[in-house]
Amino acid sequence: MDKSPDAFRTISEVADDLDLPQHVLRFWETRFQQIRPMKRGGGRRYYRPEDVDLLKGIRHLLYDHGYTIKGVQKLLKTNGNKFVSAIASGDVATMEAIMAANSERQAEPKIATAEDDQIVGRPRVKASGRFFGFGSVGDDEMPDVSIGKSSVGKEDRALLQEALFDLLECKRLLDQVR
Repeated sequence: MDKSPDAFRTISEVADDLDLPQHVLRFWETRFQQIRPMKRGGGRRYYRPEDVDLLKGIRHLLYDHGYTIKGVQKLLKTNGNKFVSAIASGDVATMEAIMAANSERQAEPKIATAEDDQIVGRPRVKASGRFFGFGSVGDDEMPDVSIGKSSVGKEDRALLQEALFDLLECKRLLDQVR
């Protein structure tokens, strides 16, 4: 018997739906104050449909986009639960509406510091030098790389390094299968 879409879900149902162990969901409750399932007698958790949507968004950002927990916390603080839920469902119209509303509320733009993510909405990539062989590179500095007559910007280098890391991880997984 299938439940209706508006029915509450137990932690085991949500864990199966998200393909995650139950202890990960319990851990996320400690890291994301926005996750608040109802708790009944004996501490049994019941997740509302909006809780499940938020968990799907968090899972998508952490596992599919490589965000850190701190990065997802900032995204939730900046844009709210509906934005993160919309990311998981691919609802671009909702994401754009929320971002437009947020930009209207901010009178002056925030200047990013070294502790902030490089771009709001993208994961931070630290330059470790381990992939490009640049030698020792500090956490806050990126080496200057030139390709032909054009130079690659800091943000583009970070994205390229992230893509290279993903490719190397895919190669490692493929080599394990062989």
